[in-house]
Amino acid sequence: MGTKVAQALLSVTDKTGLEELASGLTELGVTLISSGGTRAFLGSKGIVSLSVASVTGFPEIMDGRIKTLHPAIFGGILARRQVGAHMTELSSRSLRPIDMVVVNLYPFETTVSKEGASDEEIIENIDIGGPSLIRASAKNHEDVIIVVDPSDYGWVLDSLRKAGDLTKQERSKLAIKAFALTSAYDSAIYDWMRSKGPSADKWGDSLRMRFERCMETRYGENPHQKGAYFTDPSFKGVSVANSEVLWGKELSFNNIYDTDAATDILLEFPDEPCCVVIKHNNPSGVAIGGTEEPDPMARAFERAYNADPLSAYGGIVGMNRECTLSTAELMGQYFFEVVIAPSFEPEALEVLKRKRNLRIIRSKVPLVPSFPPEMRCVKLKGGMLIQTMEWPPFEPAGWKVVTKKAPDESEVWDLVFAMKVVKHVKSNCVVLAKDLCTVGVGAGQMSRVDSCFMAVHKAGARSKGAVLASDAFFPFRDGLDILARGGVASVAQPGGSIRDKEVIEAADEAGMSMVFTGLRQFKH
Repeated sequence: MGTKVAQALLSVTDKTGLEELASGLTELGVTLISSGGTRAFLGSKGIVSLSVASVTGFPEIMDGRIKTLHPAIFGGILARRQVGAHMTELSSRSLRPIDMVVVNLYPFETTVSKEGASDEEIIENIDIGGPSLIRASAKNHEDVIIVVDPSDYGWVLDSLRKAGDLTKQERSKLAIKAFALTSAYDSAIYDWMRSKGPSADKWGDSLRMRFERCMETRYGENPHQKGAYFTDPSFKGVSVANSEVLWGKELSFNNIYDTDAATDILLEFPDEPCCVVIKHNNPSGVAIGGTEEPDPMARAFERAYNADPLSAYGGIVGMNRECTLSTAELMGQYFFEVVIAPSFEPEALEVLKRKRNLRIIRSKVPLVPSFPPEMRCVKLKGGMLIQTMEWPPFEPAGWKVVTKKAPDESEVWDLVFAMKVVKHVKSNCVVLAKDLCTVGVGAGQMSRVDSCFMAVHKAGARSKGAVLASDAFFPFRDGLDILARGGVASVAQPGGSIRDKEVIEAADEAGMSMVFTGLRQFKH
């Protein structure tokens, strides 16, 4: 069967699949035009193509900066076949239509991420002709087939072989993908150029975001909602997208959201074996496993689970060290939705696979904060809120002891631990901790006194001698009075309330120590 594609332009940096595509087009009688590097590659494979210069009558100049930018190329692409005047003009100038364009772009993002890349090298990898070819072809996609992704070569060639053409829907699908590519490419350039500007300019006057669909979720937050997971392909840090699902059915919207929350907390403790149990995006338990333990990871899991076993049911488990057999055996006694760890002992994996409804995820990168924190964005109706996520270090030397009693050394360690956890709990919130383990969490309440009540209630007898971190100041002494009845030993809070004096008096009356950190840690 003949094909409506008589002439195709090929100009690609990534040569993946190019030989097969070009051979197939040649077999269909398509005349190929190709630029310098692409033509050399095709020639090495014995595939004949016309040079761009032979079509334009003009050589490549300025070290290849200008190759395809010529009316003979863009006229052949942009001429509308159903407009007689366009076709007459092409003919009068001895130009032929170009019916198919296969292009991919200089590797700008790869160059930017390459260690030691100079500004000059990065700028030279800003493609000019490629995006122009793509946009022109995509604009005229009813007449021109635009292919920018090697993964599409196979089915496009099959369609040409079987039907001689692509359907209107298929052409539109390719054009949409083409515009998505140029949009993302321009955004990457914009982000890099902006990063070279004034250091105070965190995000510029225009926000450009680039995400690619990673997967569809089984549903959204609820079964009647649809959901999908889009990711930033340039992000190389810890994420669900950069991990491997070793076992279990497809992840849900909530699974991904909660697993991300688990890794956020684990990144706070890169130097200690840590385990976190997440339920509805809040930690029900976080614990450090002492290195003196026979199996620190198993101990960390046991402590994190027992911090609030009622809430842990159906939760997400995160670990920042390898999941050992003994850890898996402990975990196998309970119901969880997801477990994520950097690696799993083979025997541990076999034990966990007995849980049919458990998703097992191996992070492909270590659970350590090796990348600068991303900005946090919140989508609103008609807009977006955006903020930086850098945090000052939790330095006890900078705290102000405001009570008659000062926290002792072990309480200071627990306060630092609790503060690292409280920043990841939905506000208003407080976190009770003892021996580097949470014992009670009061999360997401409209009043701080209710959060204190919940934390003490969950801790029970364990609140005696525990420490508490609060994400914001205490507006009244009532929260301190609840903590006092629970036997809490020490409190860390930002301070700054008009009633700070009353709150300090409440702590002194109870024999508690309290420090003002000067740091609010809201997470709405």
